[in-house]
Amino acid sequence: MQGQAQQQAYDRGITIFSPDGRLYQVEYAREAVKRGSASIGVRTAEGVVLLADKRSHSPLMEPESIEKLHKADDHVGIASAGHVADARQLIDFARRQAQVNRLRYGEAMGVETLTKTVTDYIQQYTQIGGARPFGVALVVGGIENGEPRLFETDPSGTPYEWKALAIGENRKEIRQSLEERYTEDISLEDGIELALRALSDATDELLKPDGLGLATITVEDEAYRQYSVEELEAVLEEHELLADEDDE
Repeated sequence: MQGQAQQQAYDRGITIFSPDGRLYQVEYAREAVKRGSASIGVRTAEGVVLLADKRSHSPLMEPESIEKLHKADDHVGIASAGHVADARQLIDFARRQAQVNRLRYGEAMGVETLTKTVTDYIQQYTQIGGARPFGVALVVGGIENGEPRLFETDPSGTPYEWKALAIGENRKEIRQSLEERYTEDISLEDGIELALRALSDATDELLKPDGLGLATITVEDEAYRQYSVEELEAVLEEHELLADEDDE
């Protein structure tokens, strides 16, 4: 009984390490991310691609109400996986930091600097008693000094830079598909196809435009652009990944 009580103390206390050096609440937060629907990021020579799986579990739900892609600044986009409410808090924080930087220094905030500012904020919640870690991971993509950059934030507060990545459900299968097909000199259009095909392969089904979110940030204009349902339908049809309307 005494051993179980000690185990529960490590389990419940975010500020207490277990004897083997683990923070259980951070690990549970990572499990929450794995249960969220997938988001994918691909860095190409021409810009960054962000793709989010936003399929609803009921036909009565409005697809537009499912928020998975966000514009953080003119040149930065964010995709999330995990608890949506936690994601909103972090994205609002990122937007405020980006605006403060513009007002204070008169220039856009770097993608790496913005990501590390967010992860520093996340890390605080692994040390404060009475608060839980954020149960969400983010894919932060954008253009910095004319170069595409792509980062992941972890519930522990660690930033990682990637060429292509997936977070959320089916992460392992999507990443395997990305690793097999990714090349350094891939174009933006090929990056979009790569992300869509990786998601389709991982779920073993064709895709519906109203169940996806797609955004790009290009080197040419350094502007965040989110695709409409009609544009997504055309892209899916072009790559023969469009599901029939009768498919459930």
